[in-house]
Amino acid sequence: MEYTFIEGGVCAPKGFSAGGVHAGIRKNPQKKDLALIYSDTECNAAAVYTKNKVKGAPLTVTARHLEDGKARAILCNSGNANTCNSDGEFIAESMCKSAAAAVGADESDIIIASTGVIGQPLSLEPIISSMEALKASLSKNGSKDAAEAIMTTDTRRKEEALSFELGGKTCSIGAIAKGSGMIHPNMATMLCFMTTDVAISSELLKEACREAADESFNMISVDGDTSTNDMFVIMASGAAGNALINERGEDYDIFKAGLIKLSKKMAKMLAADGEGATKLLECNVEGGPDRETARKVAKSVICSNLFKAAMFGKDANWGRILCAIGYTEGDFDVSPIGVSLSSESGTVLVCKKGAGVPFSEEEALKILDKPEIKINVNMNQGNEKATAWGCDLTYDYVKINGDYRT
Repeated sequence: MEYTFIEGGVCAPKGFSAGGVHAGIRKNPQKKDLALIYSDTECNAAAVYTKNKVKGAPLTVTARHLEDGKARAILCNSGNANTCNSDGEFIAESMCKSAAAAVGADESDIIIASTGVIGQPLSLEPIISSMEALKASLSKNGSKDAAEAIMTTDTRRKEEALSFELGGKTCSIGAIAKGSGMIHPNMATMLCFMTTDVAISSELLKEACREAADESFNMISVDGDTSTNDMFVIMASGAAGNALINERGEDYDIFKAGLIKLSKKMAKMLAADGEGATKLLECNVEGGPDRETARKVAKSVICSNLFKAAMFGKDANWGRILCAIGYTEGDFDVSPIGVSLSSESGTVLVCKKGAGVPFSEEEALKILDKPEIKINVNMNQGNEKATAWGCDLTYDYVKINGDYRT
Protein backbone atom coordinates (compact mmCIF):
# COMPACT_ATOMS: atom_id res chain seq x y z
CA MET A 1 0.00 0.00 0.00
CA GLU A 2 1.28 3.44 -0.94
CA TYR A 3 1.13 6.14 1.73
CA THR A 4 1.69 9.76 0.73
CA PHE A 5 2.44 12.59 3.14
CA ILE A 6 0.22 15.58 2.41
CA GLU A 7 -0.50 19.11 3.66
CA GLY A 8 -3.31 20.04 6.02
CA GLY A 9 -2.54 18.44 9.38
CA VAL A 10 -5.69 17.59 11.32
CA CYS A 11 -7.79 19.36 8.69
CA ALA A 12 -6.61 17.10 5.85
CA PRO A 13 -9.22 14.39 6.58
CA LYS A 14 -12.74 15.16 5.37
CA GLY A 15 -15.12 16.67 7.89
CA PHE A 16 -12.65 18.46 10.17
CA SER A 17 -11.73 22.07 10.91
CA ALA A 18 -9.44 23.59 13.50
CA GLY A 19 -8.37 26.89 15.01
CA GLY A 20 -6.32 28.55 17.69
CA VAL A 21 -6.31 31.88 19.54
CA HIS A 22 -4.53 33.74 22.33
CA ALA A 23 -6.95 33.63 25.26
CA GLY A 24 -4.68 35.16 27.88
CA ILE A 25 -3.65 32.01 29.75
CA ARG A 26 -0.09 32.77 28.70
CA LYS A 27 1.30 36.24 29.30
CA ASN A 28 2.81 36.72 25.84
CA PRO A 29 0.01 38.03 23.57
CA GLN A 30 1.93 36.76 20.53
CA LYS A 31 1.54 33.14 21.67
CA LYS A 32 -1.68 31.29 20.95
CA ASP A 33 -2.79 29.25 23.97
CA LEU A 34 -6.20 27.78 23.16
CA ALA A 35 -6.89 25.26 20.37
CA LEU A 36 -9.99 23.58 19.01
CA ILE A 37 -10.39 20.69 16.56
CA TYR A 38 -13.96 20.18 15.40
CA SER A 39 -15.82 17.55 13.37
CA ASP A 40 -18.91 18.29 11.30
CA THR A 41 -20.40 15.01 12.54
CA GLU A 42 -20.11 12.76 15.57
CA CYS A 43 -16.95 10.63 15.43
CA ASN A 44 -15.84 7.32 16.77
CA ALA A 45 -12.94 8.10 19.05
CA ALA A 46 -10.26 6.49 21.17
CA ALA A 47 -7.40 7.53 23.42
CA VAL A 48 -4.56 6.23 25.53
CA TYR A 49 -3.17 8.07 28.52
CA THR A 50 -0.15 8.42 30.76
CA LYS A 51 0.54 5.74 33.34
CA ASN A 52 1.89 8.32 35.76
CA LYS A 53 -0.04 7.93 39.04
CA VAL A 54 -0.40 11.72 39.11
CA LYS A 55 -2.80 12.53 36.26
CA GLY A 56 -4.05 15.86 35.04
CA ALA A 57 -7.77 16.52 35.59
CA PRO A 58 -8.35 16.75 31.80
CA LEU A 59 -7.34 13.09 31.39
CA THR A 60 -9.87 11.97 33.99
CA VAL A 61 -12.62 14.00 32.34
CA THR A 62 -11.70 12.86 28.82
CA ALA A 63 -11.64 9.20 29.87
CA ARG A 64 -15.13 9.66 31.28
CA HIS A 65 -16.37 11.37 28.12
CA LEU A 66 -14.93 8.63 25.90
CA GLU A 67 -16.57 5.74 27.72
CA ASP A 68 -19.08 5.54 24.85
CA GLY A 69 -16.32 5.79 22.21
CA LYS A 70 -17.80 8.99 20.72
CA ALA A 71 -16.54 12.56 20.37
CA ARG A 72 -17.13 15.72 18.36
CA ALA A 73 -14.29 18.07 19.29
CA ILE A 74 -10.94 18.42 21.03
CA LEU A 75 -10.27 21.47 23.19
CA CYS A 76 -6.76 22.11 24.50
CA ASN A 77 -5.04 24.94 26.34
CA SER A 78 -1.33 25.52 26.84
CA GLY A 79 0.34 27.48 29.64
CA ASN A 80 -1.25 25.50 32.47
CA ALA A 81 -1.50 21.72 32.93
CA ASN A 82 -4.57 21.85 35.23
CA THR A 83 -2.90 19.15 37.33
CA CYS A 84 -2.83 18.79 41.13
CA ASN A 85 -5.56 21.42 41.47
CA SER A 86 -8.43 20.82 43.91
CA ASP A 87 -10.92 22.24 41.40
CA GLY A 88 -9.26 20.65 38.35
CA GLU A 89 -12.16 18.47 37.23
CA PHE A 90 -14.63 21.31 37.67
CA ILE A 91 -12.43 23.54 35.50
CA ALA A 92 -12.06 20.82 32.84
CA GLU A 93 -15.79 20.08 32.76
CA SER A 94 -16.58 23.80 32.61
CA MET A 95 -14.24 24.20 29.65
CA CYS A 96 -16.05 21.35 27.90
CA LYS A 97 -19.43 22.92 28.66
CA SER A 98 -18.32 26.24 27.20
CA ALA A 99 -16.94 24.63 24.03
CA ALA A 100 -20.03 22.47 23.62
CA ALA A 101 -22.31 25.50 23.83
CA ALA A 102 -20.20 27.34 21.26
CA VAL A 103 -20.21 24.60 18.62
CA GLY A 104 -23.61 23.07 19.37
CA ALA A 105 -22.38 19.73 20.66
CA ASP A 106 -23.04 17.63 23.73
CA GLU A 107 -20.71 18.37 26.63
CA SER A 108 -19.79 14.68 26.90
CA ASP A 109 -18.58 14.71 23.29
CA ILE A 110 -15.76 17.17 24.05
CA ILE A 111 -12.25 15.84 24.58
CA ILE A 112 -10.30 18.11 26.91
CA ALA A 113 -6.53 18.48 27.31
CA SER A 114 -4.18 20.91 29.04
CA THR A 115 -0.42 21.36 29.04
CA GLY A 116 1.96 23.62 30.89
CA VAL A 117 2.96 24.27 34.50
CA ILE A 118 1.80 21.71 37.08
CA GLY A 119 0.13 22.79 40.32
CA GLN A 120 -0.93 26.29 39.24
CA PRO A 121 -4.62 27.31 39.41
CA LEU A 122 -6.25 27.62 35.99
CA SER A 123 -8.68 30.50 35.59
CA LEU A 124 -11.84 29.86 33.57
CA GLU A 125 -12.43 33.50 32.73
CA PRO A 126 -10.00 33.92 29.81
CA ILE A 127 -11.03 30.59 28.33
CA ILE A 128 -14.78 31.17 28.44
CA SER A 129 -14.45 34.78 27.26
CA SER A 130 -12.39 33.59 24.26
CA MET A 131 -14.65 30.74 23.21
CA GLU A 132 -16.57 32.66 20.55
CA ALA A 133 -13.31 33.91 19.04
CA LEU A 134 -12.00 30.34 19.11
CA LYS A 135 -15.11 29.12 17.32
CA ALA A 136 -14.71 31.90 14.75
CA SER A 137 -11.12 30.79 14.13
CA LEU A 138 -12.21 27.34 12.95
CA SER A 139 -11.34 26.71 9.31
CA LYS A 140 -10.08 24.06 6.91
CA ASN A 141 -6.73 25.85 7.07
CA GLY A 142 -6.66 26.08 10.85
CA SER A 143 -4.44 23.11 11.70
CA LYS A 144 -1.33 25.31 11.93
CA ASP A 145 -3.00 27.67 14.40
CA ALA A 146 -4.16 24.74 16.54
CA ALA A 147 -0.66 23.21 16.44
CA GLU A 148 0.86 26.51 17.59
CA ALA A 149 -1.69 26.95 20.37
CA ILE A 150 -0.73 23.68 22.09
CA MET A 151 3.02 24.43 22.14
CA THR A 152 4.86 25.09 25.41
CA THR A 153 8.67 24.92 25.26
CA ASP A 154 8.49 23.51 21.72
CA THR A 155 10.62 25.45 19.25
CA ARG A 156 8.66 24.40 16.19
CA ARG A 157 5.17 23.37 15.19
CA LYS A 158 4.51 19.61 14.84
CA GLU A 159 1.94 18.89 12.15
CA GLU A 160 1.59 16.20 9.47
CA ALA A 161 -0.92 14.18 7.42
CA LEU A 162 -0.90 11.28 5.01
CA SER A 163 -3.27 9.77 2.46
CA PHE A 164 -3.88 6.24 1.19
CA GLU A 165 -6.57 4.16 -0.48
CA LEU A 166 -8.99 1.89 1.29
CA GLY A 167 -11.59 -0.08 -0.64
CA GLY A 168 -11.21 2.28 -3.61
CA LYS A 169 -11.74 5.36 -1.44
CA THR A 170 -9.11 8.01 -0.78
CA CYS A 171 -8.58 8.25 2.97
CA SER A 172 -6.36 10.36 5.17
CA ILE A 173 -5.07 10.73 8.70
CA GLY A 174 -3.91 14.06 10.14
CA ALA A 175 -2.01 14.96 13.28
CA ILE A 176 -0.69 17.74 15.47
CA ALA A 177 1.45 17.18 18.54
CA LYS A 178 3.37 19.02 21.21
CA GLY A 179 6.25 17.94 23.36
CA SER A 180 9.78 19.09 24.07
CA GLY A 181 10.48 18.29 27.71
CA MET A 182 9.15 15.88 30.35
CA ILE A 183 9.17 13.25 27.63
CA HIS A 184 9.49 9.57 28.49
CA PRO A 185 6.11 8.18 27.45
CA ASN A 186 4.61 5.15 29.12
CA MET A 187 1.53 4.89 26.91
CA ALA A 188 1.60 7.45 24.14
CA THR A 189 3.04 10.92 23.90
CA MET A 190 2.90 14.25 25.59
CA LEU A 191 -0.05 15.42 23.53
CA CYS A 192 -0.91 14.12 20.09
CA PHE A 193 -4.27 14.74 18.45
CA MET A 194 -5.17 12.86 15.29
CA THR A 195 -8.13 12.92 12.94
CA THR A 196 -9.12 10.53 10.18
CA ASP A 197 -11.97 10.25 7.70
CA VAL A 198 -11.77 6.44 7.77
CA ALA A 199 -14.92 4.63 8.93
CA ILE A 200 -13.76 2.36 11.76
CA SER A 201 -15.36 1.14 14.99
CA SER A 202 -14.33 2.68 18.31
CA GLU A 203 -13.12 -0.69 19.56
CA LEU A 204 -10.72 -1.27 16.65
CA LEU A 205 -9.71 2.39 16.69
CA LYS A 206 -8.59 1.99 20.30
CA GLU A 207 -6.71 -1.21 19.46
CA ALA A 208 -4.90 0.47 16.57
CA CYS A 209 -4.19 3.51 18.77
CA ARG A 210 -2.48 1.34 21.39
CA GLU A 211 -0.40 -0.53 18.83
CA ALA A 212 0.66 2.69 17.15
CA ALA A 213 1.69 4.16 20.51
CA ASP A 214 3.84 1.12 21.29
CA GLU A 215 5.62 1.38 17.94
CA SER A 216 6.21 5.12 18.09
CA PHE A 217 5.50 7.35 21.06
CA ASN A 218 6.45 4.72 23.63
CA MET A 219 9.82 4.45 21.89
CA ILE A 220 10.96 8.05 22.45
CA SER A 221 12.63 9.76 25.37
CA VAL A 222 14.05 13.23 25.93
CA ASP A 223 14.72 13.33 29.65
CA GLY A 224 13.31 10.22 31.33
CA ASP A 225 10.34 12.05 32.89
CA THR A 226 6.90 10.61 32.17
CA SER A 227 4.41 13.49 32.03
CA THR A 228 1.24 13.78 34.10
CA ASN A 229 -0.76 14.91 31.06
CA ASP A 230 0.32 12.54 28.27
CA MET A 231 -2.53 11.83 25.89
CA PHE A 232 -2.84 10.34 22.41
CA VAL A 233 -6.31 10.84 20.90
CA ILE A 234 -7.84 10.06 17.53
CA MET A 235 -11.27 10.91 16.09
CA ALA A 236 -12.67 9.11 13.03
CA SER A 237 -15.40 10.86 11.05
CA GLY A 238 -16.06 8.10 8.48
CA ALA A 239 -16.45 10.81 5.81
CA ALA A 240 -14.16 8.99 3.35
CA GLY A 241 -17.02 6.60 2.59
CA ASN A 242 -15.14 3.32 2.99
CA ALA A 243 -16.94 0.26 4.29
CA LEU A 244 -16.96 0.37 8.09
CA ILE A 245 -13.98 -1.47 9.55
CA ASN A 246 -15.49 -3.48 12.37
CA GLU A 247 -13.28 -6.57 12.29
CA ARG A 248 -9.60 -7.35 11.80
CA GLY A 249 -8.61 -7.97 8.21
CA GLU A 250 -6.92 -6.33 5.23
CA ASP A 251 -8.64 -2.96 5.60
CA TYR A 252 -7.79 -2.81 9.29
CA ASP A 253 -4.16 -3.70 8.57
CA ILE A 254 -3.92 -0.96 5.93
CA PHE A 255 -5.35 1.64 8.30
CA LYS A 256 -3.17 0.53 11.20
CA ALA A 257 -0.03 0.61 9.06
CA GLY A 258 -0.83 4.19 8.03
CA LEU A 259 -1.50 5.17 11.63
CA ILE A 260 1.82 3.70 12.74
CA LYS A 261 3.67 5.41 9.88
CA LEU A 262 2.24 8.80 10.83
CA SER A 263 2.80 8.17 14.54
CA LYS A 264 6.47 7.37 13.96
CA LYS A 265 6.95 10.59 12.01
CA MET A 266 5.34 12.60 14.80
CA ALA A 267 7.43 10.76 17.40
CA LYS A 268 10.63 11.68 15.56
CA MET A 269 9.51 15.33 15.47
CA LEU A 270 9.05 15.26 19.23
CA ALA A 271 12.43 13.66 19.88
CA ALA A 272 14.24 16.05 17.52
CA ASP A 273 12.72 19.05 19.31
CA GLY A 274 13.75 17.93 22.79
CA GLU A 275 14.52 20.84 25.08
CA GLY A 276 17.92 22.24 24.15
CA ALA A 277 18.53 19.46 21.63
CA THR A 278 20.94 19.80 18.72
CA LYS A 279 20.71 16.22 17.44
CA LEU A 280 18.08 13.59 16.76
CA LEU A 281 19.29 10.16 17.92
CA GLU A 282 17.87 6.97 16.43
CA CYS A 283 18.85 3.60 17.88
CA ASN A 284 18.17 0.66 15.58
CA VAL A 285 18.44 -2.78 17.16
CA GLU A 286 18.48 -5.98 15.12
CA GLY A 287 19.24 -9.59 15.92
CA GLY A 288 17.31 -9.45 19.19
CA PRO A 289 16.35 -12.70 20.96
CA ASP A 290 12.76 -11.43 21.29
CA ARG A 291 10.84 -8.27 20.45
CA GLU A 292 10.54 -6.97 23.99
CA THR A 293 14.28 -7.29 24.63
CA ALA A 294 15.06 -5.49 21.37
CA ARG A 295 12.69 -2.67 22.37
CA LYS A 296 14.22 -2.36 25.84
CA VAL A 297 17.77 -2.28 24.49
CA ALA A 298 16.93 0.43 21.93
CA LYS A 299 15.26 2.62 24.51
CA SER A 300 17.96 2.01 27.09
CA VAL A 301 20.57 3.42 24.73
CA ILE A 302 18.67 6.61 23.86
CA CYS A 303 17.81 7.14 27.56
CA SER A 304 21.42 7.07 28.75
CA ASN A 305 22.33 10.58 29.93
CA LEU A 306 26.03 9.79 29.63
CA PHE A 307 25.62 8.69 26.03
CA LYS A 308 23.35 11.65 25.21
CA ALA A 309 25.98 14.02 26.60
CA ALA A 310 28.66 12.29 24.50
CA MET A 311 26.57 12.85 21.38
CA PHE A 312 26.32 16.54 22.21
CA GLY A 313 30.11 16.61 22.46
CA LYS A 314 30.51 14.62 19.20
CA ASP A 315 32.43 12.00 21.16
CA ALA A 316 32.26 8.42 19.81
CA ASN A 317 32.32 7.04 23.35
CA TRP A 318 30.86 3.67 22.40
CA GLY A 319 31.54 2.25 25.87
CA ARG A 320 28.54 4.20 27.12
CA ILE A 321 26.38 2.39 24.56
CA LEU A 322 27.58 -1.01 25.78
CA CYS A 323 27.06 0.12 29.35
CA ALA A 324 23.45 1.07 28.65
CA ILE A 325 22.85 -2.23 26.86
CA GLY A 326 24.40 -4.08 29.79
CA TYR A 327 22.03 -2.73 32.42
CA THR A 328 18.97 -3.44 30.28
CA GLU A 329 16.60 -6.00 31.79
CA GLY A 330 16.36 -9.23 29.80
CA ASP A 331 17.96 -12.60 29.19
CA PHE A 332 20.63 -12.03 26.55
CA ASP A 333 24.36 -12.29 25.97
CA VAL A 334 26.54 -9.19 25.45
CA SER A 335 29.51 -11.04 23.93
CA PRO A 336 28.20 -11.22 20.32
CA ILE A 337 26.97 -7.61 20.16
CA GLY A 338 28.23 -5.21 17.49
CA VAL A 339 27.72 -1.45 17.31
CA SER A 340 28.19 1.15 14.57
CA LEU A 341 27.45 4.86 14.36
CA SER A 342 26.16 6.45 11.17
CA SER A 343 24.84 9.64 9.63
CA GLU A 344 24.67 11.17 6.17
CA SER A 345 28.49 11.38 6.35
CA GLY A 346 28.94 7.61 6.53
CA THR A 347 29.24 4.72 8.98
CA VAL A 348 31.90 3.71 11.47
CA LEU A 349 32.09 0.36 13.26
CA VAL A 350 33.08 0.90 16.90
CA CYS A 351 32.37 -2.45 18.55
CA LYS A 352 32.41 -6.10 17.42
CA LYS A 353 31.64 -9.18 19.49
CA GLY A 354 31.26 -7.06 22.62
CA ALA A 355 34.68 -5.44 22.28
CA GLY A 356 36.14 -2.32 20.76
CA VAL A 357 37.69 -2.26 17.30
CA PRO A 358 40.15 0.28 15.84
CA PHE A 359 38.43 3.21 14.11
CA SER A 360 39.30 6.67 12.90
CA GLU A 361 38.35 9.34 15.45
CA GLU A 362 38.41 11.88 12.62
CA GLU A 363 35.87 9.89 10.60
CA ALA A 364 33.75 9.41 13.70
CA LEU A 365 33.77 13.16 14.34
CA LYS A 366 32.55 13.86 10.80
CA ILE A 367 29.70 11.39 11.33
CA LEU A 368 28.72 12.83 14.72
CA ASP A 369 28.83 16.40 13.42
CA LYS A 370 25.45 15.93 11.71
CA PRO A 371 21.98 16.74 13.14
CA GLU A 372 20.72 13.15 12.83
CA ILE A 373 22.75 10.25 14.24
CA LYS A 374 21.93 6.55 14.04
CA ILE A 375 23.18 4.04 16.56
CA ASN A 376 23.06 0.58 15.00
CA VAL A 377 23.13 -2.34 17.41
CA ASN A 378 23.29 -5.95 16.21
CA MET A 379 22.68 -8.34 19.09
CA ASN A 380 23.40 -11.36 16.84
CA GLN A 381 21.12 -13.68 18.81
CA GLY A 382 17.78 -13.70 17.05
CA ASN A 383 15.62 -12.05 14.40
CA GLU A 384 13.74 -9.35 16.28
CA LYS A 385 14.12 -5.61 15.59
CA ALA A 386 13.20 -2.35 17.30
CA THR A 387 13.82 1.38 16.91
CA ALA A 388 13.84 4.15 19.52
CA TRP A 389 14.34 7.91 19.21
CA GLY A 390 15.87 10.50 21.49
CA CYS A 391 18.12 13.56 21.48
CA ASP A 392 21.40 14.78 22.88
CA LEU A 393 21.72 16.31 26.34
CA THR A 394 22.91 19.91 26.20
CA TYR A 395 23.64 22.89 28.45
CA ASP A 396 20.40 24.47 27.29
CA TYR A 397 18.28 21.64 28.71
CA VAL A 398 19.36 22.62 32.22
CA LYS A 399 18.89 26.32 31.48
CA ILE A 400 15.36 25.82 30.11
CA ASN A 401 14.26 23.74 33.08
CA GLY A 402 16.11 25.80 35.65
CA ASP A 403 13.82 28.77 35.04
CA TYR A 404 10.75 27.10 33.51
CA ARG A 405 8.24 28.80 35.82
CA THR A 406 9.98 32.19 35.83
